[in-house]
Amino acid sequence: LMKISVLVKPEDGLWNGGKYNFTISVPEMYPHKAPVVHCHTKIYHPNIDLEGHVCLNILRADWKPVLDINAVIYGLIYLFYEPNANDPLNKEAAAQLRNKPQEFKNSVRQSLLGKTIRVGGTYESFPRMLNRWEYRQTTLDDPHSFHIVVI
Repeated sequence: LMKISVLVKPEDGLWNGGKYNFTISVPEMYPHKAPVVHCHTKIYHPNIDLEGHVCLNILRADWKPVLDINAVIYGLIYLFYEPNANDPLNKEAAAQLRNKPQEFKNSVRQSLLGKTIRVGGTYESFPRMLNRWEYRQTTLDDPHSFHIVVI
């Protein structure tokens, strides 16, 4: 079993300015069995639950041995550009994205600012990634890029 650490730092979109640590665990049966991805940074996202499990189609039914770790990393990046409310792990976030997109954007912003958000019937705290000034600065910039650090 091999583990790869990946740090994703979106510079565009709803999660811009955040830093998200992922581990990609490569099983012995790779490439015939898909890697397992875990997010170690608490995030409010339809496709990543509060425990860090990641829902990405290529890690499940769409996995094929021709796919590689780069495809997994690009899939993670894609989740930050296009969260999929139709295949969620965080059902509350997905419903909010589908039915109240402006409220969803506000919840993501509040999570980046380290605020507490109501998720289902509980309140969840998130790590502070930005202060208000940094959030404004990152939303004004539009580089359409990500920083990826593989450790």
